[in-house]
Amino acid sequence: MDKAVIIKHLGYILLFNALFLYISAIVSFSFHETSAIPLLYTAMVCTIFGLFPLIFSEPTEYLNFAEGLSIVVIGWMLTCVVGMLPYFMWGGEFTLTNAWFESVSGYTTTGSTILNDIESLPKGLLLWRSLTHWIGGIGIILFVLLILPQSRHSRIVIYNTEISDISKMNFKLRARQIVQVLALVYVSLTFAETLILTLQGMSFFDALTHSFATIATGGFSPKNMSIAAFDDVGMEITIMVFMLISGIHFGLIFGTIIGRKQNILNSSIAKAFLSVVLIGVLITALKLYFSGYYGWWESLRRGAFQIISVGTTTGFATADTADWPVITRILIIYFTIQCAMVGSTSGGLKFDRVYMFFKSVAKQVKLLQHPHGVFATRMEKQSISERLEQQTMVFIIL
Repeated sequence: MDKAVIIKHLGYILLFNALFLYISAIVSFSFHETSAIPLLYTAMVCTIFGLFPLIFSEPTEYLNFAEGLSIVVIGWMLTCVVGMLPYFMWGGEFTLTNAWFESVSGYTTTGSTILNDIESLPKGLLLWRSLTHWIGGIGIILFVLLILPQSRHSRIVIYNTEISDISKMNFKLRARQIVQVLALVYVSLTFAETLILTLQGMSFFDALTHSFATIATGGFSPKNMSIAAFDDVGMEITIMVFMLISGIHFGLIFGTIIGRKQNILNSSIAKAFLSVVLIGVLITALKLYFSGYYGWWESLRRGAFQIISVGTTTGFATADTADWPVITRILIIYFTIQCAMVGSTSGGLKFDRVYMFFKSVAKQVKLLQHPHGVFATRMEKQSISERLEQQTMVFIIL
């Protein structure tokens, strides 16, 4: 394993982080904030350590699997370390442990926070906090693949290490094109949501940071009360729509926009996912209504937002669900585990794997009835290999 090759690629990752740190520092300087220096220092450190390997390492035309895996794993860990530095240097509630927690939560789009008063953070630091979501949502490795001046083989090795086999089913493109499509859809959705929220009366800063968190399905909000701070139905509907879209395979979104055969309307998995979410929303709304928690429209509003939010692993909140009826909390737990589709920014098991699980169960039942029969698990009119089925089952069990 060539360590110099790994270090060189880690340099690209550091430089990519530096770009967004400089942007956050500029915002902080423009508001004369105390977070400007920590952000600038971190950006400079990333720049120096990112440039050294590029200057002194020889270019390579080949990466093996072990090197690709090392770049992905170490790259993510290094990114989280870099992300914590501005928090820790700024201070406030950020001890070393708290800064590490906030950074990892941001980059992995988990969305948990140690902060008691989010709104006390300077805008530059709030922007950086939201940017860690946005970078992590699509994956810093995929972003870096866009700019890697390496051979096609090197990009494919890193791409195959980062992207699961099941995610590739709705893509009929080469690795480089897939990464470009993912980035194009990701940036376009972010721009569209920011524009709509701004037109609905949200400040540009809040619109941008909430869009970063929505499209990344992460949930970091610059407000202590999350989306509930706005108490605006129109904004909630906009965010719900974009949470749902961000939970759908980006290849299908791209196909729908350009009119390809592989699109949301022709995808049995996408239609099944949206149907399951709709059923969850209706059950939750009906239970809240008949239990006397809210009127019908308020029950639908609260129930829909919470189910879509947890069902896409976004984690925004407009209500305290702790005292909701038991059945609604069970549904929330289920959707938290299942989540949205592969090829999206959602986390969790992913709906496609759950869908495949039930397809595999149906196949096993047929084999019990017809021991000598030959049956195949099919998804999106494609036969699923035994290897992929086994991988999926092991993934679910673990």
